[in-house]
Amino acid sequence: MELVVDGRKVFAAGGGKAFKPELPTVIFIHGAGMDHTVWTLQTRFFAHHGRNVLALDLPGHGRSEGPALTSIGTLADWVLRAMDALKLDKAALVGHSMGALVALETAARAPTRAWALALLGVAPRMPVHPDLLKAAQSGAQEAIDLITSWGYGRRAHLGGAQAPGTWMLGGGSRLLERGADRVLGTDLAACNAYLDAAAAAGKVTCPVLVIAGEIDRMTAPAGARELAARFQDGRVIAISNAGHLMMIEQPDQTLDALAEAV
Repeated sequence: MELVVDGRKVFAAGGGKAFKPELPTVIFIHGAGMDHTVWTLQTRFFAHHGRNVLALDLPGHGRSEGPALTSIGTLADWVLRAMDALKLDKAALVGHSMGALVALETAARAPTRAWALALLGVAPRMPVHPDLLKAAQSGAQEAIDLITSWGYGRRAHLGGAQAPGTWMLGGGSRLLERGADRVLGTDLAACNAYLDAAAAAGKVTCPVLVIAGEIDRMTAPAGARELAARFQDGRVIAISNAGHLMMIEQPDQTLDALAEAV
């Protein structure tokens, strides 16, 4: 579906079902340089099991008009305005990596508007190596290659896709490559600058599930456990044989975890 936020067109995938205001809503928020397609399996499940689904393309990503926003705080405020545009009082927020920080900050700024929170591939601090940040901000292919290599676990490097004939690393590279010019650098800079995760966690009042990949080399499971401990009602689930992109590497395990939370 399409909506308008701040006078610009925004795309949100609905998992194959029309939006029904009477149903509880789950909002999915993608990570740096990505778009709604990373949630394909999970969104279809929830859309066909009694939930409204909105897998947002953030400004400047996917099919949403730009420009990309430059901080986690401005992205969180934008999510709230997107909810206003749809007349949503409450939603469950599911975010991955940068999207997890956005979901967290959104729930912290407006605690009464989140009825559940699920954060994937997240830690209290998500610094970006200066060389990677420089490469991403310059539009270098090296940034995409590094993120693709680090983002997936060993199984994905050797194949391991559940759908026959698909290639996880290749698909990840193509997704980042089709992003708008320099948007990956903008997103990584926003993650690098965000220092408020621990404080934000203390303001969240809804139940929180933190999902970690057991072999995540970008946001280690120890960081997920540290963040989860800061919530009033937080817990952790670790996904076996998964790196940072667990919803693609281990979609069924990730879906099972999410189904307990939202």
